[in-house]
Amino acid sequence: MTIDRRTILRGAGAFMALPLLDAMAGRGRAEGRDASRGRDESGSRDASRGRDASAHKDETPRRLVFVYVPNGVNRDVWTPNAVGPLASLPPTLEPLAAWKEDLLVLGGLTLHTARANGDGPGDHARANAAFLTCAQARKADGAIHVGPSIDQVVARRIGSTTRFRSLEIGCEDGAQSGQCDSGYACAYSSNLSWAAPTTPVPKEVDPRRLFDRLFREGEEGDTPEERTARIARRRSVLDLVREDAKRLSRRISTDDARKLEEYENSVRELERRLARAADGGGEVSETLRPAGIPKDRGEHARLLADVLVLALRTDSTRIATFALANEGSNASHVSIGVPEGHHEVSHHGGDATKREQVAKIDRFHVECFAHLVARLAEADERGVRLLDSTHVLYGSGIGDGNRHDHGDLPILLLGGGVKGGRYVVTDKETPLANLHVALARRTGTPLERFADSTAALDLG
Repeated sequence: MTIDRRTILRGAGAFMALPLLDAMAGRGRAEGRDASRGRDESGSRDASRGRDASAHKDETPRRLVFVYVPNGVNRDVWTPNAVGPLASLPPTLEPLAAWKEDLLVLGGLTLHTARANGDGPGDHARANAAFLTCAQARKADGAIHVGPSIDQVVARRIGSTTRFRSLEIGCEDGAQSGQCDSGYACAYSSNLSWAAPTTPVPKEVDPRRLFDRLFREGEEGDTPEERTARIARRRSVLDLVREDAKRLSRRISTDDARKLEEYENSVRELERRLARAADGGGEVSETLRPAGIPKDRGEHARLLADVLVLALRTDSTRIATFALANEGSNASHVSIGVPEGHHEVSHHGGDATKREQVAKIDRFHVECFAHLVARLAEADERGVRLLDSTHVLYGSGIGDGNRHDHGDLPILLLGGGVKGGRYVVTDKETPLANLHVALARRTGTPLERFADSTAALDLG
């Protein structure tokens, strides 16, 4: 049988999107289970899995994820030893060793619009606001005007094909009004994504609410009282859609039924993790689904990453931004031996101890990023890794936090079929917007120019 790519499972007050199945591409057969087990007419196992995977690669939706970290990095342990092939990774990037051949380390890119350009101090606000917009933020007595951001430009082009045009997530909340960072509007420091010059797209920081938004109906706009009542009577999403899943399982091939079962198990496990995290780690009844953010920063980031991968895997969205912290964040990281604030130690003034603390935070962020990469690499779409259809950009709008510079930004790119295993340094003052143009084109948005771009960056 053939089913629509946007088919969802429904139940009482809930729905669940599906992973990519063979039946969605017309490969399922209605003649019976044996006919759909990947066997040719002679009854032998079809040896064309590799060819199918190659063909599927051309059919797979292209996806784009931006991951942001604040306050720059300690370049001493971030930068590879030499331009060209990555013989080894520097200490900060070692958590990505398993995906070295997918990894493109980019040096030399510049965010000119994060510089003051006559507007005085406030590099953190400008860096965050400009990272995806490449536009100049101005103080203007707290008024906002920047953007749109590249994620929203691409989302306008390809987002109409998914339930959510884009997702915006992060590990820290932030003010949407008032002034912060030397007089800049707080919205600049809190939002990566901008639908229009005066319209930021706020991020979701609670993995539970993010999950509910993706996989449950009727959540947005609930009052606290309605939410409490809803939580008290909930059952698992899978329980609610179980009968619909059973009916679908009987109509699809054995391979598709196996994929559906694996997907259901992954969703159920994630539900349990979310409930345990919100409850402080203890076992809780599946009928009680409390919302909450885990106290551990690493677990918080990993949970958000897991829900994000489910959203991409089900084609609920193809565009996402993920801020591991707000720009200028002064959060402490006691669990990794840095009780001082991140922003505080980033202004190290050459102090060796503080530089080491910055390096620890940098590596922690890369470890969180590596978890997302691992999940994308593990997810399979008919023999093709989800990572191969997802361009993932990781970086900061500040190069060295001590100097507040915006040249030679720390930028990583993985996935999407980009040739990895390389450290590439662009010409000095090459706009970051050139990379955004290249990524937009690779994900189906034929941009000629974006913001201060001069050309599409050659990704090899």
